[in-house]
Amino acid sequence: MKKRRRRKSGCLNTLAIVSGLLCLAAASFSIAYGIGFKPSVVKEIEREFTSPEEIPFQEVVIQENEVSQKYYYQQLNEEERLTYREILEGLKDNTKDIYIHASEAERANEIFQFILKDCPDIFWCDGTISATSYEGDEPYTVLRPTYAYTETQKEQMKEQIEAQAFQCLSGISSDESDYNKILYVYEYIVDTVDYDLEAPDNQNIYSVFLHRRSVCAGYSKAAQYLLERLGVFCTYVTGTTSGGQNHAWNLVKCEGDYYYMDVTWGDPVFQASEGDETNQFQLISYDYMLCDDTELMKNHTPDRDVVLPACTAMNRNYYMMNNMYYTSYDPELVLLRMNGVISDGGNPTVIKFASDALYEEARDDVFENIMKSAAQNLADWYGLTEVRYQYMDEPDLNKITVYWQYD
Repeated sequence: MKKRRRRKSGCLNTLAIVSGLLCLAAASFSIAYGIGFKPSVVKEIEREFTSPEEIPFQEVVIQENEVSQKYYYQQLNEEERLTYREILEGLKDNTKDIYIHASEAERANEIFQFILKDCPDIFWCDGTISATSYEGDEPYTVLRPTYAYTETQKEQMKEQIEAQAFQCLSGISSDESDYNKILYVYEYIVDTVDYDLEAPDNQNIYSVFLHRRSVCAGYSKAAQYLLERLGVFCTYVTGTTSGGQNHAWNLVKCEGDYYYMDVTWGDPVFQASEGDETNQFQLISYDYMLCDDTELMKNHTPDRDVVLPACTAMNRNYYMMNNMYYTSYDPELVLLRMNGVISDGGNPTVIKFASDALYEEARDDVFENIMKSAAQNLADWYGLTEVRYQYMDEPDLNKITVYWQYD
């Protein structure tokens, strides 16, 4: 049984910074072209007075093969890939003004955001930036990122993060399957981190590895950081939930298929903060431990900044892998699996159905007949005069969870 987590309060709001970024970039673009002036006049002034004779473009040392596997990098054309590497190089060096080959400030800002999604290790940049474009014989843009830490602080924090990541990954062999690596990282983060909106550095991985408190941005970036080190494809996805809240999760590749993974929603502390019912057996939720589009889109809507691959498989979902997932309703099979959990003295029994219709077909029979038969077996096998059990009915997830008490 995974450890019981303490309850915390708070609401989810992780992408306000990103929204602010777009406003900042747009404002800088307006300033560059002169608010209240004729654009043609201001452009001429920029060409004549503000553009240096020789533009000090960011020198690029990063090679194509170092970033070619990054998902958002792959969505760019050849010219934009150069811009991406210029920005990335500047960020790694804490460069104050990054001169890049980009004619539009807005697009430069979008590429900057792609870098932060591709590179969870860049924790020292807080996500805010100003971007100013200049026209002339050779158009260019100057980015001015906001750095949360100095170069010295960054290096010290990087060492701390790497030490914690090394300790974490020492618990799993590089020879394990993709599934076992993903499950290991999923459970590690849920077991060691508490969801806390007030956590310092909660938009980056330092909050996870050192503070052990974070929000969805930290959870998802930490999962990406660890899985990339294990050789598993994982990227960072942003969007909204059905309640309209900004949220972040992951796209991963397991045994050749794409799946979604939401570590934050697996944490009982997050579930409690959202007002979900809790009980003494509160455990990790695995509904989003490798799920398909259909399961995810019930309550997640990805941003449309890039095209995401179709996720059509469910065969590596945790409940499927552990015989808790039902694509048809067989009452005898459900009772057999309930009895198996009880005979082992285990918890919980999870019954997750593949569709709304299947859940509706089975629900009443499970509660009125199957669960009662299993409870009678519990009494008989353990010599109990009174049987106690708790259950959670989650229609939105097509799932019923039963927690048995053995004394």
